Amino acid sequence: MTINTDPFPLSGLSANDYRIAEVEQVRTPALAIYAEILDSNIAVTLRLLGGDANRWRPHVKTAKLAFSMQRLVERGIANFKCSTSLELMTACEAGARDVLLAYPVVGANARRLRELSDQFASVQVSALVETEKQIEAWRGSSVGLFIDVNPGMDRTGIEQNRIDEIVQLARAVESAGIVFRGVHYYDGQLSSLALPERESVAHRGYDQLMEIVATLARARIEVQEVITAGTPAFPCTLSYSSFNNASFIHRASPGTVVYGDCSSLAQLPAEYGYRPAAVVVSTVVSQPSSRRVTCDAGHKTVSADAGAPTCSVMGRPDLLPLKPSEEHLPIEVATGAATPAIGETLYLVPRHVCPTVNNFDHALIVKEGRIIGVERVTARGREAPLLSLSE
Repeated sequence: MTINTDPFPLSGLSANDYRIAEVEQVRTPALAIYAEILDSNIAVTLRLLGGDANRWRPHVKTAKLAFSMQRLVERGIANFKCSTSLELMTACEAGARDVLLAYPVVGANARRLRELSDQFASVQVSALVETEKQIEAWRGSSVGLFIDVNPGMDRTGIEQNRIDEIVQLARAVESAGIVFRGVHYYDGQLSSLALPERESVAHRGYDQLMEIVATLARARIEVQEVITAGTPAFPCTLSYSSFNNASFIHRASPGTVVYGDCSSLAQLPAEYGYRPAAVVVSTVVSQPSSRRVTCDAGHKTVSADAGAPTCSVMGRPDLLPLKPSEEHLPIEVATGAATPAIGETLYLVPRHVCPTVNNFDHALIVKEGRIIGVERVTARGREAPLLSLSE
């Protein structure tokens, strides 16, 4: 495998593939989604999974648009993960048949999920649990439950070495008359490791995961499904052979791959063939000094959660984005490089595309270099915190 060592690996991409005809008509900053590249990234993922759409449960925190989720459904993907009720609603309306809210919900949020499960009765809706106390919220509902196992990320879940407690929790789910779906295992903590080490650490974790499943089987508890791997661990889950002929359905859940970004391009083998499908179209608005320009893509446009640089300029490796403010992105121009003129369009590939998409209300849909439509970022933000007031 060819591993990218450049944290912003865009050198193999053609800027011509991203230029938009009549871009001067676009009010910037704008989110552009390239339909052919989106379709290509979906096809790449399915190819890596042996053509089996049933093995992919993409997290739609990246896709966000009903437009994009529908393209996934059209290619046979029926199972999804999400983090918010808006994402769940959008996935259900797009044609999903099985959606896991892969975020711990309690109180009013759990009650809302029960309502949505009833509203979309033809969709299998599931939630996560990590303690017996959480089970009560789902008693008498149609919501299935996955046990959230903590693989070492220490964000949510029950630690993977507490196998006896995991078995006890699964028994409690079944005793409550709730469908026990299986195990959710998000190993997102591996993203900072080089791929050989990432694979070694991931496989040791998967060995422990298989022991959890075996222990549940010995306790006569059926595990229907095991979910692993976001985008960074995707190569590791593909190379773990024990998932291929397991007694359960194994599904990988990379979501960033549908659009791609600088981080995922650096984390995944180049020969996979992923390309950025979501780009921020920006305009140079100022030249405050001889070697610096500013464009209209501050951190309210391109997410800064992954640090600076927040993005890379397509086709211009001689331009270095600096730390942004809310609406301004200063860019340093390399010595001897051509300085972009005020009014010039720059195409920015985010370092982290998921929250960047969430910054926009609408997206331009681009095909063959032309804008063919404008779509709402359907699952942006959240539902209203109170759906109704009691009298």
